[in-house]
Amino acid sequence: MPAIRFVKLSPAALTALVAGDLDAAGRAAGITLSQYLLDESWLWRIRLDDIRRNPEAADWIARAAVAEPEHIVVGHGGFHGPPDADGIVEVAYSVDPAHRRRGYAKAMLRALLERADADPRITAVRASIRPDNTGSRATIKGFGFQKIGEQWDAEDGLEDVFLRTKRHRAWRGVLRTAGR
Repeated sequence: MPAIRFVKLSPAALTALVAGDLDAAGRAAGITLSQYLLDESWLWRIRLDDIRRNPEAADWIARAAVAEPEHIVVGHGGFHGPPDADGIVEVAYSVDPAHRRRGYAKAMLRALLERADADPRITAVRASIRPDNTGSRATIKGFGFQKIGEQWDAEDGLEDVFLRTKRHRAWRGVLRTAGR
């Protein structure tokens, strides 16, 4: 399985992405960013608003996903924000279409779950996935997520809601065998 390193995108980097200035965004992030991140400007607007409302959110969202040892940005990942009052975070990740079907989504999810497991404030990780998104459904399979219901999202429509409690760590064995 590929290795993923996340690079935090500061408000300056996000602002540059929203403005369409890939070079300035890369300088602010300290890494060469991809056109795919620039094309996701709608998301960076949302994340900038999240940070303005709650500066702590900057530590949880808006990270470039860098494949190692290639040192290339293959997408982005993080959480929708800091843990809520119940200690739950919602995972978010996206792989650049040019890099899909190479294991990067699972590698991103693995790295995000490791971060969640390491934080004593987090009790569970949530994932919301449209029923027709077979790629994301396949990505979470084997990581201990259980469907707990459905919700309506204003942008994505109907979504299935999955939860993985921190106590559930069966995914680690799955990853070890998948990486062979």
